[in-house]
Amino acid sequence: MNIQIFGSTKSFDTKKAERYFKERRIKFQSIDLLKYGLSGREFDQVLRAVGGIDQLIDWDKKDPAIDLMRYMDDAVAKEDKVFENPKLMRCPIVRNGAKATVGYCPEIWATWE
Repeated sequence: MNIQIFGSTKSFDTKKAERYFKERRIKFQSIDLLKYGLSGREFDQVLRAVGGIDQLIDWDKKDPAIDLMRYMDDAVAKEDKVFENPKLMRCPIVRNGAKATVGYCPEIWATWE
């Protein structure tokens, strides 16, 4: 397994995800999403794995850009805006090759083991 956890240092769900893998002694790579973001290829793989851009956006966050995206119909425009501004993404994004989850999803990670 090649686990990557993209998240924020202030996100409790990111800390819970890291603890989940540490407790099971599964090696993972922790990447600061706000500092490094996702590469274009990683972003596309995550979008395919989670089912589209609407699953990746953190709709609960208080941000004017998210308020604007609520009324956008163009998925490509949403993708571009989120790719340029990683703070709009839900944390953590956990990747295992072509598989990915957004948020804290231990029931799915258990099937990866």
